[in-house]
Amino acid sequence: MRRSIVAGNWKMNGSAESITQLLESLVVGLAGCGDKVEILVCPPALYLPLVQTSLTNSAVSIGAQNVSEHSAGAFTGEISVAMLKDYAVRYVIVGHSERRQLNGETDTLVARKFAAVQAQGLCPILCVGETLEQREKGNAEQVVTEQLSAVLEECGVDSLNSAIVAYEPVWAIGTGKTATPEQAQQMHRVLRESIARISAKVASQVRIIYGGSVSAANAQELFAQTDIDGGLVGGASLKADEFITICKSVS
Repeated sequence: MRRSIVAGNWKMNGSAESITQLLESLVVGLAGCGDKVEILVCPPALYLPLVQTSLTNSAVSIGAQNVSEHSAGAFTGEISVAMLKDYAVRYVIVGHSERRQLNGETDTLVARKFAAVQAQGLCPILCVGETLEQREKGNAEQVVTEQLSAVLEECGVDSLNSAIVAYEPVWAIGTGKTATPEQAQQMHRVLRESIARISAKVASQVRIIYGGSVSAANAQELFAQTDIDGGLVGGASLKADEFITICKSVS
């Protein structure tokens, strides 16, 4: 049975003071939840030491928002997987739509980052998703399966045994719009069936989570869908009470 997971992506938000207060609330509010759901937060890289200290012996794990595909070298401003490991990072988001759109990350680059993360024993969270224009043209399924296929071609289907796939419709990120539970379930099913055409075993085990304006109000209905194994939460993960409610919505 697939274990549910909820990841908080803080993006470029927070200060030392606000993050300390948020983590204090999460440690208390999520105590004992680790048996029911896997929980992690992905802070800006600058605050990883603070987060590591605050979350020691808690139910909350640590993820990173981005990583270089290179292991070391003359890459000013980049951060390697090995550096992330120094701060107890266990998960790394790769291919987030904001990285694809604002930083020009291609499917090929995302696949290389995915491979680099796994090579160091960490768990990549692979984001896939379509824009509103792509959905309205009827290309949504093609777009997300092609994004997934780039990783499968680079790393093989078995790589998904130690990875997470996050479906995030670009039109529902930070807009307040959310795919209906039925729309989200449909795309999760498409992704799982795409994997199943290569390996039914891997498809049955891989965790596919939903990202796109997940909130305390809609989490329970989203998470109740057959192929949705949790959430990648943006803005709501910066609000302790709301994030706690979302984590506890997993049944």
